[in-house]
Amino acid sequence: MTAPGQGRPSSHAPPGGLAAGVALLAGVLAVQALPALPPRAVDVIAILLAPLLAWRRPRLLWPAIVVAGFGWAALRADLALDARLPRALEGRDVDVIGAIDDLPRAGAHETRFELRVTSAALDGAPLPLRGLVRLAWYGGAPALAPCERWALRVRLKRPRGLIDPGGFDGERHALERGIVAVGYVRDDGAHRRLGESPCVDRLRARLAAAIAAALPEDAPTARLLQALAVGDQRGLDDADWSVLRATGTGHLIAISGLHVGLAGVLAAWLVRGLWRLWPALGERLPRPRAEAPAALLAACAYGALAGLGLPTLRTLLMIGVVALARLSRRAPGAAHTLGLALAAILLADPLAVLSAGFWLSFVGVAFLVLVIGRAPRGWRGLVHELGAAQGVMAVALLPLGVWFFGQSSLVGPLANLVAMPFVSFVIVPLTLLATALLLPLPALGVPLLHLAAALLRAQWWLLERMAAWPCAHGYFPEPGLAAFALASLGALWLLLPRGMPARALGALLFLPLLWPRAALPPPGGFEAVVLDVGQGLSVLVRTRGHALLFDAGARYASGFDLGAAVAVPALHALGVRGLDALVVSHGDNDHAGGAPAVAAAFPQARLLGGEPARGVLPLAPCRAGQAWTWDGVRFRMLYPREPGTRTGNDGACVLLVEGGGGRLLLPSDVDASVEPGIAAAVGDGPPLVLVVPHHGSRSSSSAPFLAALRPAWAIVSAGWRNRFGHPHPEVSARYAAAGVPLLDTAWAGAVRVRFPADAPPRPPESWRAQSRRYWRE
Repeated sequence: MTAPGQGRPSSHAPPGGLAAGVALLAGVLAVQALPALPPRAVDVIAILLAPLLAWRRPRLLWPAIVVAGFGWAALRADLALDARLPRALEGRDVDVIGAIDDLPRAGAHETRFELRVTSAALDGAPLPLRGLVRLAWYGGAPALAPCERWALRVRLKRPRGLIDPGGFDGERHALERGIVAVGYVRDDGAHRRLGESPCVDRLRARLAAAIAAALPEDAPTARLLQALAVGDQRGLDDADWSVLRATGTGHLIAISGLHVGLAGVLAAWLVRGLWRLWPALGERLPRPRAEAPAALLAACAYGALAGLGLPTLRTLLMIGVVALARLSRRAPGAAHTLGLALAAILLADPLAVLSAGFWLSFVGVAFLVLVIGRAPRGWRGLVHELGAAQGVMAVALLPLGVWFFGQSSLVGPLANLVAMPFVSFVIVPLTLLATALLLPLPALGVPLLHLAAALLRAQWWLLERMAAWPCAHGYFPEPGLAAFALASLGALWLLLPRGMPARALGALLFLPLLWPRAALPPPGGFEAVVLDVGQGLSVLVRTRGHALLFDAGARYASGFDLGAAVAVPALHALGVRGLDALVVSHGDNDHAGGAPAVAAAFPQARLLGGEPARGVLPLAPCRAGQAWTWDGVRFRMLYPREPGTRTGNDGACVLLVEGGGGRLLLPSDVDASVEPGIAAAVGDGPPLVLVVPHHGSRSSSSAPFLAALRPAWAIVSAGWRNRFGHPHPEVSARYAAAGVPLLDTAWAGAVRVRFPADAPPRPPESWRAQSRRYWRE
């Protein structure tokens, strides 16, 4: 007989762990679909009412948890939005004191960093501004180090991002990261370095520098090892990320949730090996109770090297719940443990659901639980489990990849099957050992680092070859919620246990996600999307079977490319598989800078442009009289009459698109001196939609021009709080006096106008208005 509380732990888990986690998740997710947050009193009532409801009506436990999750997530979101910079302080000089967070990024023209503000003042008066501020220091910025404390004069604005189809949601990212303001360091400020304090980020910076110094002749491999060892991704360039995306192996180079989980797996397996070599250890401490703290300790150590950012902290919290479950006298099943982990992370940080990393990290921890809970039987069993894990993860993560990123690696399962065990269980341990020895014992650390570099170089060579395979990487149109839900259900159906009938039919539920029905314009009709590229221009014109992009936004000295960051993702999200023509209206950066990225993504596109001599691509000159017809829609180039005779704004291409029911005029940056000739060339016809010349500059959009065209709508492409003041108030007044509704991409985000074949143009559709979320300005 065994006394109660002694002997083997019970295998019966307390019921409801997974259900409680899912119920809490449902409440948290409900908040994320809201266009605006409820009053804070509603949040507090929901939080207080839920326990009372569960106590008085036990049968309503799960709805009570949903209500509690809703109130808690809404309250946290409300508090986070309240912490943002007050609107009255936008564009004003503020004095702040804070410590540098994470690793600063020093570029050729500026240094970018995050400052955790502890105090702020305006003209000597204290301000209630606290939290993380993202800054740029232009010009001669001093060398900045992590955890240094600085007193700076900065100019700030609230986090505000571009809103485009398939684009990165910067405002959601700012909320999830806790960023309360963005801005730059003023040149005229009395900046002072106040001191420094020891921190893990300072150690990371030293180790990253030591890795670079140890491999001076192999910079590409050094930057990959820096990412593997200390989570320093500053050196990775566009080509590196292209290989990682194409092969689906980004999680192996970054210290992601999955990688932290695998570090825990490795530690657990090491403990398992020690207990098998010395069985007497089991008499002092049962093996399962030794594996859990070892896994947690290894994960914490590796997470610290990643900088203990929010994604890493979430992962460590989930692993901690798993470890506590393993250490308890009861042995809950994997589903119950994961439910507890899900509940813990949502209680600690309900805004975590805004991040794709949250979902990927949770899958990584699920993999950790499954591996620790079931020992592989020999090397064949280990190989089988790794292969099965890749298949399971490829199916399970496909809907998430398309939902968050609009893309998926078609060779990812094969690439991960080869790379994951080699990188995770050979290269990473060797890299970590070498890194640990670099500073105290460089004579041992440097040779080990060279060995790790040689192994990683071979692995990277293979990944580069796989990334170059035809169709290695697939893009998908922006999915709807219904298509995502069906695909997720299909993944669950496919992964049901063996023996379940008709499991293969689950694959059919992926079809709406991967091959959605395209809503193309009818013959004779077209649509135009004026993309939100800030202070610049990029317009997609699409007929039933063809697509043209007019300009591609800017590319900045920092390397940020709106062609790659906005135009190309938007084309993919809108289902454009081939671009027939790319028109670069003239050579100014805000129109032409992003064109090379678009041309590289769509190499079959015909290239036209004004000012070919200034062009960043080999452009055929556009000239008045050029015309072609696609699907019953006529394209006419109205200007310039003689290419090369005028330069700058007045040398730009002007394009008129004419469908059966409406017309679109794209005048680029021409000024009032050119407008009479353009108005005469446009002539009479169906209702016209005008993209405002020169972003609403005072030198364009003359009153006679508007009177001659009589546009039904006008759309101006300008940046939020841009330094030129576009659109100029006088220009806005001219459009108002002419009775022309004016939409600004700075307020509206991307704007779509549909031109039916047999009816006037539809009213413009604003992306910011159609996809309203509470975190958006």
